[in-house]
Amino acid sequence: LITLRGLECIARADVLIYDRLATNLLFEHAKDGVEYIYVGKAEGKHSVKQSDINQILVDKAKEDKIVTRLKGGDPLIFGRGGEEALTLFENGIDFEFVPGVSSGNAVPAYAGIPVTHRGMTSTVAYVTGHEDPSKPNTDIDWKSLVGIGTIIFYMGMRNLPKIVEQLTANGRNGQTPVAVIRWGTTPQQQTVIGTLSDIVQRVTEVELKAPCIIIVGEVVSLREKLCWYEKKPLFGKRILVTRAKEQAGAFTDLLADLGGQAIEIPTIKIADPDSFDALDRALERLENGSGYDWIIFTSANGVEYFIERMKNLDKDIRILAGSKIAVIGPATARAVKKLLMNIEIMPKEFVAEGLIDEFDREGVEGKSILIPRAKVARNILPDTLRQMGAEVDVAEAYQTVLDNAAALRIKELLAEGVIDIATFTSPSTIDNFAKLVGSDLQRLIDGLAIAVIGPVTADAVKKLGLNVDIVAGEYTIPGLVEAIVEYAGAKAPANI
Repeated sequence: LITLRGLECIARADVLIYDRLATNLLFEHAKDGVEYIYVGKAEGKHSVKQSDINQILVDKAKEDKIVTRLKGGDPLIFGRGGEEALTLFENGIDFEFVPGVSSGNAVPAYAGIPVTHRGMTSTVAYVTGHEDPSKPNTDIDWKSLVGIGTIIFYMGMRNLPKIVEQLTANGRNGQTPVAVIRWGTTPQQQTVIGTLSDIVQRVTEVELKAPCIIIVGEVVSLREKLCWYEKKPLFGKRILVTRAKEQAGAFTDLLADLGGQAIEIPTIKIADPDSFDALDRALERLENGSGYDWIIFTSANGVEYFIERMKNLDKDIRILAGSKIAVIGPATARAVKKLLMNIEIMPKEFVAEGLIDEFDREGVEGKSILIPRAKVARNILPDTLRQMGAEVDVAEAYQTVLDNAAALRIKELLAEGVIDIATFTSPSTIDNFAKLVGSDLQRLIDGLAIAVIGPVTADAVKKLGLNVDIVAGEYTIPGLVEAIVEYAGAKAPANI
């Protein structure tokens, strides 16, 4: 979770100095060429000293760069943001505090635990659990603390037994409910519920490790009724999205709304064709009046690149007035309708074969047809239309190219076993995925569920010797999401 101002700071940054975060998805908002510097701390691992972090901030700021210091939660709540800001002040460097969403508020909410509740408690305390509770000169007044209705401990996993000991020794009832939540607000959220008398044993049994938030108080009992996040149908599922970055947003949003973690690693990029010659000739034909009886768009990309080329050549949209429009799929239809153009044919089955059946009924003998499409595509549509007596021009409007930047990250994620489901929305996404992974494909993808948008992509997966586990019933992104939900053993919401 992050504020709008926080996103703005990420987007403007020349340098991003960041801690151990719940998600690296925030980096998608960073501009190209940003310098990333990791200064996170993890239990049991080497970490950068605070004095060194302070110096990095000063050094980068003195390079006249916009520096964003990205922390988990709120930088001024046990975040040492004040210390870092004082160092900047002492070096004459201007700074801005951007309040964050503190884990002490966000994590309980995602676990279904209100930190205050009418009739139960109106007091809450936020305490660092990092400090050893048994040390003689502790800053924590345990006698006063036990009287607070809800107590939230940050960074307290290592000291959990001592925290429990101090609370009970100072009068807190051993039957007081306790929640320990790891990686709260993320699909990896793990919640352990107990009481002061047994919580240490419970977290030990499941081997719960930091980072965790500890919540002590009667409000924890409300979780039984108010738990919502962990009940989402895709909660805990980590899903690889391989489609082009420009198209991944809606897919990612749907998965996130259902509790899944979408990991966007595009295996393809959408680019201009090697040559616009064929498309330019087609546009010239449309402009000079001879035109085409039909224009067939097989993808939203085809529509967008076709129209963009028209604009670049100063062509008027009215040159399309004499042509009927046919499309494959609702996404393509939406792209056409944005241009206020009518659609004559959209088959019920969103593949080329469905469109061929429609044209067989329509009759195309002697008709002229233009198909602006990707450089690499199946030829069944133009070939069959020609066999039916039509004059068909195929014009490259765009091409999909390999996104080499994805190779290392995909291999790392597959090797770590952190992906549950890999999704492919076109043959090019799986073909490029295979190229990026290389000879280790079979080994690295073992145990992974493969989800595809339709039979054409399924065939491409099978040609690589891989099994297909999930095929969308409707060959659309919502259809694919629905199929993934059903595979996960849940009922798909009606509003996907």
